[in-house]
Amino acid sequence: MKQHEAVIRAMEQNGGFATLGHLYHAALKVPGCQWGTKTPFASIRRIVQTHSDLFFKIRPGLWALKAHEQQVLEQLSLLQHTSPDHHEEFNHSYYQGLIVQLGNLKNYETFVPHQDKNRSFLTHKLADVATLKQFHPFTYDHLLRRAKTVDVTWFGARKIPHSFFEVEHSTDIYNSLLKFSDFQDFRINFFIVAAAARRREFDRKISSHTFEPIREIVKFVDYEKISDWHSKISESAAAEKSLNL
Repeated sequence: MKQHEAVIRAMEQNGGFATLGHLYHAALKVPGCQWGTKTPFASIRRIVQTHSDLFFKIRPGLWALKAHEQQVLEQLSLLQHTSPDHHEEFNHSYYQGLIVQLGNLKNYETFVPHQDKNRSFLTHKLADVATLKQFHPFTYDHLLRRAKTVDVTWFGARKIPHSFFEVEHSTDIYNSLLKFSDFQDFRINFFIVAAAARRREFDRKISSHTFEPIREIVKFVDYEKISDWHSKISESAAAEKSLNL
């Protein structure tokens, strides 16, 4: 079996589409394929990126089979006639899901708000991807109520938040910055995740005097970088697993 055929088989077994992170694990397990390279993950990336007759890109880090295009887009409700609201919901929950998986791979406990738990991340519910059903009560009730609304929280071993992520597809970045500001006395990493085109808007709003206390600790991460981060951590995890580390 050729390498591109192993990638096709891995995608078919996953419903016709897959993240790069999934392919790094699944494609290498397909029987009958010899990778014969020290960089199999780079080979997988090259295969999906260069074989445009076989694969197409749905979102950063998410690829599908051309032969299953109609079926996949219908399953994900991404056909052209689908409402803009659904496309927006898909984008938001897709990047939420990537961030949750990232946290899981990095051995953090992960939480998504209760209002988002039934949203779909590809073939799963976000609640099934996150490791926590209940938010750790690390502070006062009025702050807990606020913290529980953050799009994704990573908790460290001491049950204190390590990182807060807010995904801003079209909503106001200012409101998320206000939320982060409430936790300026904690050693929490703050991330705004959005399209690269919103970087200028972020820079303008974070420069407000209101956010001076958190200006140096809030990071803007665009969608492509989240996808790359997810792929690299997945690659590392797959490599460690193959070495039984």
